[in-house]
Amino acid sequence: MPASIKRLLCLASLALAMTSPAGAESFPTKPVHILVPYAAGGAVDVLARTLGQSLAKIWGQQPVIDNRPGAGGIVASQALTQSAPDGYTLILVASGHPLNQFIYPSLPYDTFKDFTAISEVASSPLAIMAAKQGPFKTLQDVLAASRKQPDSLSYGMSGNGTSAHLAGELLKYMADVKIVAIPYKGGAPAITAVIAGEIPLSFNPLAEVVGQLDGGAVRALAVTSAERSKALPDVPTVAESGVPGYDVSVWWGFLGPAKMPPELAAKIQTDLKAALQDPVVEKTLVQIGATPAGSTPAEFDAFMHAEVKKWEPVLKAANIRAQ
Repeated sequence: MPASIKRLLCLASLALAMTSPAGAESFPTKPVHILVPYAAGGAVDVLARTLGQSLAKIWGQQPVIDNRPGAGGIVASQALTQSAPDGYTLILVASGHPLNQFIYPSLPYDTFKDFTAISEVASSPLAIMAAKQGPFKTLQDVLAASRKQPDSLSYGMSGNGTSAHLAGELLKYMADVKIVAIPYKGGAPAITAVIAGEIPLSFNPLAEVVGQLDGGAVRALAVTSAERSKALPDVPTVAESGVPGYDVSVWWGFLGPAKMPPELAAKIQTDLKAALQDPVVEKTLVQIGATPAGSTPAEFDAFMHAEVKKWEPVLKAANIRAQ
């Protein structure tokens, strides 16, 4: 056999070994970069860092958390698509990721073709927040003020098309009120704006607000889930506050670049599921009002497609577009 053919066969065997289950089992051999599409201190950041501590024990490598806020998550998502599909660059996205295609006139990637679904890791209600020293003590106060003077109020949220934005727009639609949406680079900056008196309200996943409520400068007016949250049992739901049938939650999940070997995606999903069972992670999720998931790559992919089908008509009816 000619030497050139032998070399080609050796290279082919090496490539196969690198994408084989055995190769996946040895992952990782160096730190994994986890892109976070929002500012430090927000729900996605808190979850990424909490899981990162547990994954470090599983992997023997401390993940690097890389915050890249901007454009509702598009900045970080585009960075992921430019990474090698070797598992060493991942992204923790939130609910808005599959919906950005309806918010922005053009995306620098395809929402599904340019990514590999790995796992949904958790979900949580959101809370409607107001300054503790402000005029609003209940959600009914907000609705009454908005009906009296339409467009006189505003709410902050972590970017166009995010779960916080959708929750706000659904409230406006179902309660028949007009409140102006103000996008920020993350939930934490929106809360800061409420405390500073720049805006009267914000919509935030519970992870961003639970720790600020005891003795803090903000209060939760309502939670967005159909039932009260165990993390905030004394806070009424939006439905209880005069908007029956209202129900919105935020979810978070991991994606990799397109063309990741299925065995590698499955390995990372297995590790994420193990991390979710870490007592420290479980305790943190309870504290921030989140429920663990741990779905398979196929389940997560199907779930995101279902989310698109659910929210596309809502987004089009509300004519939500990037500003």
